[in-house]
Amino acid sequence: MRQPLVLCYNTDMKIIALILFFIVTGIHLYASLKQDKPLRNKTKPFILLLLLAFYCLSADPIMLSVVAALLFSWLGDVLLIPKGLQWFTAGGIAFMISHAFFIATYAKLTDFSRVNKAVIVILPILFIMTTLTIFRKLRPYLPKALFYPMLLYLLLNGAMNCFAWFRSLSAAGAAAVITAIGALLFFVSDSSLFFVRFNKNSRLKTHFLVMLTYSLGEFLIVLGLILH
Repeated sequence: MRQPLVLCYNTDMKIIALILFFIVTGIHLYASLKQDKPLRNKTKPFILLLLLAFYCLSADPIMLSVVAALLFSWLGDVLLIPKGLQWFTAGGIAFMISHAFFIATYAKLTDFSRVNKAVIVILPILFIMTTLTIFRKLRPYLPKALFYPMLLYLLLNGAMNCFAWFRSLSAAGAAAVITAIGALLFFVSDSSLFFVRFNKNSRLKTHFLVMLTYSLGEFLIVLGLILH
């Protein structure tokens, strides 16, 4: 009788973690839309912690590289809360480490012999061209000291996306595609953040789109890895 009780407990806990994730994310998105900075700051640290709890309660087996990626994403969230370029830089470094762990995860789950060689060449080129186009538009607004570090960061996000899509092309089923879509949303989120944070003439005036694509992206990445 013990094993069914444990399974029921784990099921209940992961459902609770998932519900709390969506509730906290919803409150945070509302605060972002209303530009309620105090409420944004209070809710932001809990988004990734709840997603991490959902992953640990749902995944079998639990991959330590995924846990590390989510922990460094959480650290990046926390470090981006205070104002100042030094905090922004520290948060960016944390997210770069997170992307590196995601890349390691996808590479481990990918059978590269099943990925078309042309795709392995073309996809990185597309992300590089997209990143360069974004930074050409951002260049007049970015601090000179941050231009190349931020460029490197988004290129690393693009590399993370490439490995996510390589995995989706080598695996049957929807799980890998779900993760790849999540990775793409992560790229959109980071690109949006740069415009919100530095380009005051941008149409993006709030963090709503940034956090919507980020939260949904991280959730889809995790969901796809759990389904795998």
